[in-house]
Amino acid sequence: MTLLGVRPARIRLLGVATAALVLAGCGGGEPALEYKGPDEGALLNGQDLAEAAWEVHGEEGVPETVRLALDGQDVDADRGDTTLRWAPQDLDDGEYTLAALRQAPDADEPEVLHEWAFAVDATPPEIELTSPDSAVVAGEPVSVAGTTEPGATVSVAGQETTAGDDGGFAVELPEAPEGDLEIVAVDAAGNASDDQFTLVTVPSRVEVDHVRSVHVTPHAWATDSFRERILQMADDGIINSVALTLKDEGGRIGWNSEVELAIASGANEGVYDLEATIAALHERGIHVAGRIVAFRDPMLGPYARDNGDLDWLVQTTDGEPYTGRYECCFTNFSHPEVIEYNLAIAEEAARAGVDDILWDYIRKPDGPRENLVLEGIPNDEPLEPAIIEFTRLADERLSRYGVGHGASLYGIAADRPTQIAQDVPGMSEYLDYVAPMIYPSHWGPGEYGVADPNRQPYDIIDATLEVWKEQVEGTDTRIVPWLEDTTYRAWDRPHQVREQIRAARDHDIQEFLMWDPSVRYTLEAYDTIPRGREE
Repeated sequence: MTLLGVRPARIRLLGVATAALVLAGCGGGEPALEYKGPDEGALLNGQDLAEAAWEVHGEEGVPETVRLALDGQDVDADRGDTTLRWAPQDLDDGEYTLAALRQAPDADEPEVLHEWAFAVDATPPEIELTSPDSAVVAGEPVSVAGTTEPGATVSVAGQETTAGDDGGFAVELPEAPEGDLEIVAVDAAGNASDDQFTLVTVPSRVEVDHVRSVHVTPHAWATDSFRERILQMADDGIINSVALTLKDEGGRIGWNSEVELAIASGANEGVYDLEATIAALHERGIHVAGRIVAFRDPMLGPYARDNGDLDWLVQTTDGEPYTGRYECCFTNFSHPEVIEYNLAIAEEAARAGVDDILWDYIRKPDGPRENLVLEGIPNDEPLEPAIIEFTRLADERLSRYGVGHGASLYGIAADRPTQIAQDVPGMSEYLDYVAPMIYPSHWGPGEYGVADPNRQPYDIIDATLEVWKEQVEGTDTRIVPWLEDTTYRAWDRPHQVREQIRAARDHDIQEFLMWDPSVRYTLEAYDTIPRGREE
């Protein structure tokens, strides 16, 4: 906050008053005295106070019996040949009375010769911006609101308003300004604050009440026939969103990221232009959930290993990279470099305009905890807190962009969190939604009392959602389930898809993320929803 030397004429209250008086009761030729200082009842701001002075002046001098007192306490005034002068330079905000007093030798109380009443307000008004609290869309109108000192004159990007009795102010700008947003507040005393606020802008945004999305790989999106099929699903009202993979299970990034580690590790695949892709989808009113496979990373893993950074990796008790069933390695989700790499990719995508960041593989690798060594986490401590901390850091990093924040979680995490290091209630504190992967084909016989989950798609989705709803009860976190439309163990694919969606709707969940690794969705399986209507 910067104090400005701004004193508009309409609030310029400081003047100099001069009064000529003869000392009362002083016969014998006592000199006449003049009293100079700010106007009666003056309100002094910081600059006024720095320039202000109070004087008692006599052509033949000021008697030694005359002194100055502020609210009854003598002040250290400068005494010259003809003038008694006090220039305080610094006073706390408040109301004051300065008195010129004469103490007669035979009097118990001093005689008040003259008084000046004044007030000091030298504190610049504070400015707090309350809106927008996240990203705004470039080129669109933006409401700017905040609080400051009641009654202050506020200028926002050149538009002037007056703060209300509660200090609130608001202006509507025709579009978000480029660069910093300047807000100037000037209070009744003339103190001014000049603050710079940086507004985060995104190229475009699509918001939907209920996400109905399908998984799309980078290569599928880059292929005309697959892309047109997805777009047709949106045009037909089947979906209103795509879950576009930003970084996949192979650690490959779909566009040419500018993140240094993405370049250094060779992760950039450059299959699509991210900004152009988002713009094309948004132009058709299609929401974009950006899927990022975080800690299963066969690009960053070998890069770290080859550079001797084994602490970036989950290791075995022998100090070797833990492979398990993974191509090379599984990255250490507690390591600052690994965390920063994934957050930087997410932030780059948020700046480009994705509507959601949807994490995948934010978990431990398969295998017993005792076989896993992660630098930064003692071997006898659980791993769930580190995953919760990642969601907290991600939420903190992404909040300024106004994106939705979700995570794809294993179906078993609801009641078996330690098997996968996913504590659903703990993570829900930092997520807008959880996306449990509850594919019927992946459950074994008897799970949740369902004899054959793959042959009973409605029953298994119904049973698992009941457990998941208990995990997020009392929070604002939504459940957006991953369902499946795959060839794996499929016996009547349209029926299986319909039954999963029906089970979710019977739990009043109108949302889904549909999974098919080959991106060949069964169009006849979906109920169409007329364009422009949300359930």
